[in-house]
Amino acid sequence: MNKKIIWLIVVTLIIGATWFYSGQQEAVNVRLVAVNEGPVDFTTSNTRAGTIKACQRSRLSLPMGGQIAELFVREGEHVKKGQILIRLWNNDQKARLADAKAKVAMARSAVIESCRMAALNQRERERLSSLAAKKLVSAEHLDSATTKALVSMASCHKATASQKSMQALMDLQTAILEKTELTAPFSGVIAEINGEVGEYITPSPSGVATPPAVDLIADDCLYVSAPVDEVDAAKIKKGMLVNVTLDAFRGEAFNGQVIRIAPYVKELEKQARTVDVDVKLLDKAQQHKLLIGYSADIDVIIEQKKATLRLPTETIIDGDHVLVYEPNSGTLVSKKITIGLSNWRFSEIKEGLSEGDQVLLSLDVEGAIDGALVTVEE
Repeated sequence: MNKKIIWLIVVTLIIGATWFYSGQQEAVNVRLVAVNEGPVDFTTSNTRAGTIKACQRSRLSLPMGGQIAELFVREGEHVKKGQILIRLWNNDQKARLADAKAKVAMARSAVIESCRMAALNQRERERLSSLAAKKLVSAEHLDSATTKALVSMASCHKATASQKSMQALMDLQTAILEKTELTAPFSGVIAEINGEVGEYITPSPSGVATPPAVDLIADDCLYVSAPVDEVDAAKIKKGMLVNVTLDAFRGEAFNGQVIRIAPYVKELEKQARTVDVDVKLLDKAQQHKLLIGYSADIDVIIEQKKATLRLPTETIIDGDHVLVYEPNSGTLVSKKITIGLSNWRFSEIKEGLSEGDQVLLSLDVEGAIDGALVTVEE
């Protein structure tokens, strides 16, 4: 074979191999996502992290000072409504109450005695009045019986009033005794206790904040309070559905509903003006794993379409372009689109794409541009 022909064949093979391998090296590995049908929400979110709070939380203190005699609970313990939490030394008050009860009993006996005597004297007056009408007894005798009946009736009224006074005194002593006991106003969990048996506690003076004796949190009802920018807050209405997410449970969403929009705007230094929005968590079965104080974010659903063409928002370039994969050529092609409702997860595709079109998902891949040759990763 002619050497020139052999040389020409070799050069041709080298050029072809070079072109082939260089073409393979220029292909970019990318990930794609298909245009599909699904729900898209138009939402507004909080500007700063919100907080999981309890629907009821009371920092309890006793209305009077004294020495702690008994401490019935510990931190972290669940208590029921009406359960006694702390009792002060109250032997003196118990004695006063016992004395008041005894006086009530005495007053009750006095009422029985005086009122029965008044009834007897009244019957005697009526009997003599009947005899006097028949001229069988003197007028003086009847007058004496009438006076005696009236005096007896007055004694009955006096004894009755005295009994009421003694009863009121007993009620007062009972109320004072109750002030030596701190009870739970609702069921919940003990978050904090300030005090030990034998220590003295005093109520807060006016205008001076002191630590509460017991911090009680209701654990059967939780909500999220989050600040929303004043501009976005105008779109929010009570009853709107909300998606709640927490850093502690990444990838999991909690369903909520707007229950309160603050009627005022907060103005914090060096921060945007915000409005606090409270969101009730709808699924009580999920609440048991949440802790008071967790940070939380809210996405209030302003408008929703349940079935529309959509794409992940991260695939859209400058709000109106995407890179579509052409399977015939194996390249990416820039395509203009029109979007509708949009949030940080999905955007509605109104024009420019059809269901099933493959769009570039990994925009951060170097070389993944319009016209680039690509290979698709599974």
